[in-house]
Amino acid sequence: MNAVRGALLNEGRDVPVVKLCRWLGVPRSTAYYQPRQRKARPLDEALALVIFAVLQAFPTFGIRRVWAYLRFRLKWRVNRKRVARLMRAKGWTLKQRRVGGRPRTDGSRSVAERPDERWATDIALVFCGAADGWCSFVPVVDCCTRQVLGWELAPTARAKTAERALEAALLSRFGTTRGAPEGLTIRHDNGLVFGSRLYRAVTRDYALRQEFITPYTPQQNGLVERFIRSFKEECAWQHNFGSLAA
Repeated sequence: MNAVRGALLNEGRDVPVVKLCRWLGVPRSTAYYQPRQRKARPLDEALALVIFAVLQAFPTFGIRRVWAYLRFRLKWRVNRKRVARLMRAKGWTLKQRRVGGRPRTDGSRSVAERPDERWATDIALVFCGAADGWCSFVPVVDCCTRQVLGWELAPTARAKTAERALEAALLSRFGTTRGAPEGLTIRHDNGLVFGSRLYRAVTRDYALRQEFITPYTPQQNGLVERFIRSFKEECAWQHNFGSLAA
């Protein structure tokens, strides 16, 4: 039977489309399909002007953050795909970082399932002008709600600076430094500040459990690392501070 079909096709005889589709196992809709030329959608220039104004105010925003600003701050009922299509057409998207080939160490992420289950903290340097130079910024972030509970900005990166940031977080959340629920964990890296006797004594006094990440794996403390990056891009690097007080 297959030989007969092949002979009919080789001889160039007209074979009904229904039979060809049955022999080849192809749906008839596929055989009759004709591609159509789609017209390019015109860009919404009014929306483009608004997006351009948002990017002028926040040059580090990507597609999702621009859409969120339009949707929840400016109350524009606009689809995220529409914003993405327009920003790509205008060339306003951020450049993607290259993915390196260095192997990563497996480890648990810093996210938490409920509030006050795990907090995260870290130390970053922020330039505060010629008068004070580089100062230390220590935030404390809830790994579930991603809320900044407390922070401290000081001229030196000492254990006292990290202690004041932790105390500010406890007072903001519970109204007292000794109101933390049982099992609350504070995650951080293996720096000298967080491993000092003073900081370890403070965490024990406040009934907190310290959680050190694996060395050279900052992704295990990714939430606070990402917040520090956003803080630098959207605040510290866009202002020329004269001093720490400014």
